[in-house]
Amino acid sequence: MEVALGSPAVEMTEPSTNLDQMCLMVADLLEFMPVSRDLRLAAGTGHRLRLAFSQSLGLYLGVYMHAPKRGQFCVFQLVSTESNRYSLDHISSLFSSQETLVDFALTSAEIWALWHNEENQTVVKYINFEQNVAGQWNQVFVQPLPEEEVTVRQDQDPREIYLEYLFMPGRFTNAAIQKALQIFSQGTERHMDLTWDELRKEVTLAVENEFQGSVTEYECSPEEFWQLQVEFWSKFYACCLQYQEALSRPLALHLNPYTSMVCLLKKGSMSFLVPCSLVDHLYLLSNERLLTEDDAAIFEDLEMSRDVVCLVQCLRLIGESISMEMAFIMEMACSRLQPPEKAAEQILEDLIANDTENVMEDIHSKLQEIRNPIHAIGLLIREMDYETDADMERAPHLALRMSLSQLFGSSTAAHVVCGGVAKICSVRFLLCRDLLILQQLLLRLGDPMVLGGGQLFQSQQDLLHRTSPLLLSYFLIRWASQCLASDVPVDTLESNLQHLSVLELADTTALTPHKLVSGPQTIVELFFQEVARKHIISRLFLQPNTSSLAETSLNWPHLITSIVTDFLPLLWPSNPSFLFPECLMGSCQYTQLQEYIRLLQPWCHVNMGSCCFMMGRCYLVMGEGHKALDCFCQAASEVGREEFLDRLIQPEEGEVVSTPRLQYYNKVLRLLEMLGLPELVIELATLAIMESADDWRSQATLRTCIFKHHLDLGHNSEAYVALTQNPDPSRQLDCLRQLVVVLCERSQLQDLVEFPYVNLHNEVVGIIESHARAVDLMTHNYYELLYAFHVYRHNYRKAGTVMFEYGMRLGREVRTLRGLQKQGNCFLAAINCLRLIRPEYAWIVQPASGAVYERPGASPKRSHDGECMAVPSTRQIEILELEDLERECLLARIRLTLVEHDVSAAAVAGNSTPEETVSLLVRAGLFDSAITLCQTFKLPLTPIFEGLTFKCINLQLGGEAAQAKAWDWLAANQLSALVTTKESSATDEAWRLLSSYLERYPSQNSLYHRCVINKLLAHGIPLPNWLINSYKEVDAAELLRLYLNYDLLEEAVDLVLEYVDAVLGKGHQYFGIEVPLSPASPTMWLPYTAIDQLLQALRESSASENSVVLYEKLNDRMEDYQQKVSVATMERLYCRP
Repeated sequence: MEVALGSPAVEMTEPSTNLDQMCLMVADLLEFMPVSRDLRLAAGTGHRLRLAFSQSLGLYLGVYMHAPKRGQFCVFQLVSTESNRYSLDHISSLFSSQETLVDFALTSAEIWALWHNEENQTVVKYINFEQNVAGQWNQVFVQPLPEEEVTVRQDQDPREIYLEYLFMPGRFTNAAIQKALQIFSQGTERHMDLTWDELRKEVTLAVENEFQGSVTEYECSPEEFWQLQVEFWSKFYACCLQYQEALSRPLALHLNPYTSMVCLLKKGSMSFLVPCSLVDHLYLLSNERLLTEDDAAIFEDLEMSRDVVCLVQCLRLIGESISMEMAFIMEMACSRLQPPEKAAEQILEDLIANDTENVMEDIHSKLQEIRNPIHAIGLLIREMDYETDADMERAPHLALRMSLSQLFGSSTAAHVVCGGVAKICSVRFLLCRDLLILQQLLLRLGDPMVLGGGQLFQSQQDLLHRTSPLLLSYFLIRWASQCLASDVPVDTLESNLQHLSVLELADTTALTPHKLVSGPQTIVELFFQEVARKHIISRLFLQPNTSSLAETSLNWPHLITSIVTDFLPLLWPSNPSFLFPECLMGSCQYTQLQEYIRLLQPWCHVNMGSCCFMMGRCYLVMGEGHKALDCFCQAASEVGREEFLDRLIQPEEGEVVSTPRLQYYNKVLRLLEMLGLPELVIELATLAIMESADDWRSQATLRTCIFKHHLDLGHNSEAYVALTQNPDPSRQLDCLRQLVVVLCERSQLQDLVEFPYVNLHNEVVGIIESHARAVDLMTHNYYELLYAFHVYRHNYRKAGTVMFEYGMRLGREVRTLRGLQKQGNCFLAAINCLRLIRPEYAWIVQPASGAVYERPGASPKRSHDGECMAVPSTRQIEILELEDLERECLLARIRLTLVEHDVSAAAVAGNSTPEETVSLLVRAGLFDSAITLCQTFKLPLTPIFEGLTFKCINLQLGGEAAQAKAWDWLAANQLSALVTTKESSATDEAWRLLSSYLERYPSQNSLYHRCVINKLLAHGIPLPNWLINSYKEVDAAELLRLYLNYDLLEEAVDLVLEYVDAVLGKGHQYFGIEVPLSPASPTMWLPYTAIDQLLQALRESSASENSVVLYEKLNDRMEDYQQKVSVATMERLYCRP
């Protein structure tokens, strides 16, 4: 079916099968309007036709018929009759004013129309043609254009004022500012797709460039400079205003028949029409319309309705009389936290002083018409108050159905909802302002007749004090609706999320950074998108008592009204809900949150503790820690009374539940610790201790916290005091252990030693000993610390024990030159300690060998098959006296000498026994040190002589390299007269050293001579004459036996012959014989057994001619000797008395 509109007639056609059209009905619409002859002859221009369909009533037809100086709407219902005949039932005829119709829309009950009036301004009206018998159109309050001029005071910066005005959310669109910028810059640059901040910078740069380019003089007065700035900024503002007006001009009206949503279509944008509440409707109506308003449509009580209408008329009179300067007084009072009552009183005085049109008289006469003004004012206040209880505020957050999860989730929807909230708050702020002024007027009048027959002064005061918070609440929400949200970097969001996780508030949705091209995002829009929308949708659609709303959920007027009505309580400052500030905190909007709380705190007494906590978080972010701490402490008094703080102190799973205030302090302490603010942690923990007087566990936790942070800050004395005050012994021991380790790492040993450790002496000694025995000896100096600890307390035996143990472990574990040096120093320190004690007490207990100490927590020792080895219950105790320590010190010093001479010996010399050390010394050629060690530990010198003999042999058989190397170890020994002439060689000096040792260190039975000769003969080295002569003098018989052992028969024969001659008196002094053989000499003897063995050996080797000669020679000499001995014996016998 197609509807064609020509002259004032309606023609309906129906297509046939052969594509021809057939007319079904023709109706003359002039029958339904008063017409004249001229109208019938006029051309049909400016007419409009719209259709609407109803499921129950069918198709509606709306026709606008234009006539000069008037217009008429006719609404028809299409009715079908038999034989496919149609007719139109006239429903209603509505007349319009002289305004020019741009567009209209039709529903089954209403007509919405878009007009341009005589001043070319946009007018939107609607009417219910079924119920409105009087034909009265309802006015729609559209968004007005920005003011044509911006007022800038002399004390203000024009740039800041104009930028604030231009970029106020909802005032200018991005497109209008960009087009103005393009024209203002004379088209030199194209500014496309700029964010709100980028556009602000470009505007500032463009205007400043124009301003600087136009200034020709280098110097100008501040007044001239200010005037020039205002001139250029006003020029740019006028350009923006021009484009904003062009872009915001409606082109058409759109009505969605399924949701009843009405929109104004503009060039590049769209405006949504939102239902207006009764209070706003009355306040915004013109005076003429307000007088014709149906009282029954306001309240059921007609008298009360009349009172409210008269009251609103008074408010309108006040509002229309207030100048810009007067309005500014109230704005500044709210912004500067001054009492609004005082501002209202001042405005009232200005109104009275400047009342040239007798407005006060009109208001007074209107007040006379109000039957009960106090009741009417109270009713108006109740209508504007959104204070609710806690249960209504925080509805359970249910999982949304998939069909509802994205409802009102777009940025456009958020802009519409929040724009509606901003509009409501702006209107009601003005209404509350005027109401406050009116109440001041009532108080000033004090007329019992005006006040309703004896109303009490107290009632007036109560209403005044109720209106003031109401005004401040709307001012605060209006400010939030205009306050822009900041773009937050991702790393800042992540850091904030960590802080919230400490507070267990990490489920707060964080702001996601995004590019704002079309316009800025306010903090109210941010709150709606991130938090409030889900709560509102859940409460509207998922509660059991909202079935009727769910059924009409697609109805735009009902839905947007319900959402706005539920959104305002979430923003209302005096409600228990704290979702809005919590969202700002979770989204890192700290500057905005700080200003929000500043505007809120002086007058709002709800959530005071939560506000203090939020302000503390803001101060922490701003780096003002001590201010933050003051806020946290103020918030502590409200713990347990406010919902947000109650959620904050919820205990973790498994956490010991303490008092609510202590739980709060613990949460704040964790936050401060994460932020790295130890001074604040200490201060807050000290305050918390006062709250935990009866809770020793909390006391222990807080004392531990104080200790830790004092220690981190280097406050050693304060840390020690906190440690000693800890009531938990296990925590106290942990703190003591940490104190020892940290001060050692910082090398602050003096503090560690000098602390008194009252009742903790054994514990600190045990801790230091445990660390000393568990860590690397060369990296940490716990033994030295323990030594100083005992010396400071004059416990020298303990100090000596510590250093002796230190030295022993150094020898076992640190087998380096540095380790041996420290070992020697340790033994010297131990000796020094024992010498400071009386001799009878100068002893220590031998430390356990092998570094086996019983340490708590040590793993059990196991055998090779994995079985735990039995720990010996007792061990033998060995007492060491001063002499024992001196011997150990000597051994350590000799080991050091060895390693200094030969570094490669360090690996084995560190823990070697005295015997092993002697061997190492001999191998290194340090014979003097070896002899000293042997004498100290009463060891034989045999290994020394054998070693030195072997070196002499090697030198004798070696080459020049061996000779050159030998000088090193020869120089290390104190040779009495070292000869370094060319005639003297290293071999000669080695033999001289050996000879001097044999002379210097005699032995019983000439043991050392024998071992030297044995070594030489074993290697086939001829005995040097000095050695033979030396040994002959000591033990010639033994020398003979050695010759025989090594089959040196010729040398043996020569020795016997010389020995016999010596006995007989020839050279007797070379054999150590004091008196030769004579009848008067002492008894003498020869080694006959060895001589017989020599003769036997010579007989057995008779094959050798030389052996025969030697045998005869020796045998003859022995026979001669025997004769002489016989003669001497006989003479002695005969001479005996």
